[in-house]
Amino acid sequence: MDNFVNLIKLSVGTESVETLTDWQDMRRAQSPDGLARHITRMRPKREAEIVAGGSIYWVIKGTVQCRQRILRFDEIIGEDGIRRCAFVLDPELHRTQNPLRRPFQGWRYLKPEDSPPDLREGQTTEDTLPPELNRALAEIGVI
Repeated sequence: MDNFVNLIKLSVGTESVETLTDWQDMRRAQSPDGLARHITRMRPKREAEIVAGGSIYWVIKGTVQCRQRILRFDEIIGEDGIRRCAFVLDPELHRTQNPLRRPFQGWRYLKPEDSPPDLREGQTTEDTLPPELNRALAEIGVI
């Protein structure tokens, strides 16, 4: 049994893994430790389980496309005085198989056994149907 848990989150406004990488590269250049952060209002209650080996799985354009290890959680107080949580992320993005996901707000816990597997090293897409056809088949209930 795994002793960690993952998170899953929509990457709103992201077109591809490459645009997520570009955005995070820009943000890392502005951070004091060179690490990317995702800022959210809610701090996970299962923090210890997440940092014990968990990742954040990014949903881009309706499919899970990659994941990043979560290194730690930092508390941040915004200019507006509101307390927020920064997910501090490993710079490396790992491409994953691409199961479809319906839109949802915020982040969700994701058990390791329900998490999509990584693609092989150097592989950028699954050796399956094109994403548009895969999405259409899922919408009509074929897959």
